[in-house]
Formats: sequence, structure tokens, C-alpha cells
Amino acid sequence: MKPPPFEYFAPASLDEALALMAEHGWDAKPLAGGQSLIPMMNFRLAQPEVLVDLNPVGELAYIRPADDGGVLIGAMTRHKVVQFDELIAERAPLVHDAMPRIATHQVRNRGTFGGSLAHADPAAELVSISLTLNARLKLQSASGERWVAAEDFFLGLFTTALEPEEILTEIHLPPMPGRSGWSLQEVARRPHDFALMGVAAVVTLDEDGRCAAASLSYLSAGDRPMKGEHASQVLLGEKPSAELFRAAAEAGASQDIEPSDDIHASAEFRRHLANVLTRRALEEAFARAAA
Repeated sequence: MKPPPFEYFAPASLDEALALMAEHGWDAKPLAGGQSLIPMMNFRLAQPEVLVDLNPVGELAYIRPADDGGVLIGAMTRHKVVQFDELIAERAPLVHDAMPRIATHQVRNRGTFGGSLAHADPAAELVSISLTLNARLKLQSASGERWVAAEDFFLGLFTTALEPEEILTEIHLPPMPGRSGWSLQEVARRPHDFALMGVAAVVTLDEDGRCAAASLSYLSAGDRPMKGEHASQVLLGEKPSAELFRAAAEAGASQDIEPSDDIHASAEFRRHLANVLTRRALEEAFARAAA
């Protein structure tokens, strides 16, 4: 199928893009890498009357150190750039580990960091990772800007806190504390397919070797990235052990996710995967934290 007719604009600056979004509102969609929006338009699942192409807006493509020791990523930064960036590898190792698992080389050549987050697919790695890392997202419009925490940004299936005239322009990944470890575990039928289930984890140890902080999130586990709050609570203040990991995994798989049945897997099987993957993620994350 082909999309219905639409108007196409290719602004040369962010200000011009924001002005177009303000003018057309609900009728407009910003175009980033197009790896999700264009197929949806071809199937007529999305029918914007106006496309605002952000690809000419070079000021939205960058990776910079943040003053707090974290990283600032422009929304139009390509996946392949993030994948091989040394600053990302140093300051956001969980993101660095995840990038080669995202789709294929062809998709990573075109897809953008901000486009993935704005699309809000609950099966996408970066969506859940942004939640795990407590990322903040800058949303801009012609009338101003605001910062939104990742946990407040994802509202439901393909639904975010973006207003019709707003564009996601920047992502802030805060620094991980010392003695922290991370892990991303997922299961897919084939390499680079969307995961049947996945979990991203970051843990921090105190000087006594006990868990001082833990952040987990699940992908393909509900209508949005699901925060592993119950699993995290089990870990806090405890010394790492196989028994602790089993208890946290059980809490996460039974209380933190809302999987559904579909043609790929049953909800019961997804809960089983969540249990197994949480244990593996915690084993790897705590081992890295202790190293």
C-alpha cells in the first residue's frame, strides 16, 4: 500500500520546524529516520496531512558531555553514530551495549535516537533503557521548552507526553554512580527481531557490598516500558546472592509487568522469560558493579 496524499516540508532550522508544527498542529508529524513512521503511513495506520522532515536540521544531531558527568544526545543523532561513539561507551555503557542489538545495520544507518523514543514502541530497547537510566527529554515548541522525565514521557502504546506542536529535541542521560553495573538481557526468535521479552538493569553497591540503588525496566512487557519497582525494592539494602536474585526476579515477573498473549508468545511464557532474564541481568549487573 501507499500513503494518502500529504504536504511535505523540509525546514533548514529548528526554529523553522517548530513554526511549521505550530502552524499545522495535529495535522503534522515530524519525520526523523522514518523507519517506523513511513511503514505505518504505507499501511495507512498513520495518516498525517503534513510531514515536517527534520533530516536537514543538522543542529539536532550531536553527542556532548553534560555538566553533571552524563551525556546529551541530539534527537536526530543516528543509531550508528551512537553505537560507535566513545563518549557513549564511557558514560552510558548500557546504551553502548544495546546499540548493536537494535534492528539491522540498514535501520541503524537511518534510525535516530530521538525518533525511537518519540515512537514509544514498548518492544524497543532504547525506550526501556531510557527509563532504566532515568533519562530526561527536552520537548520544544515555538512557545518554549520543557524537560520531562522518561517515566512521565511514555503514556501508553505509541503514546507520549508530546503535545501536537512539540518536537523532542534532546535527551539527557545522567551519569551512573561509582560501583555501578549494568545489563541488558533479551530473547528474540531471530537476531535483530523485536524481543519477546527483555530487561535492562542498573545497580549500585555501597561500601559494604550491599545494594544501594537498583533500576530495572522491561520491554515487550506491557503497553509501555514497565518499571521494575517491586524487583528493585527486593534488592535494596541486601547483599547480592542467587537467592536474592531469584526473589527479585519473581517479584518482577509477577508484579511489575503486564504481558499479553499474541501470535508470538503467551503472557505466561513472557512472565517465565521475564523471571529468567531478570536473574541473568542481575547476575551480570552486580558482577560488573563489584569488579
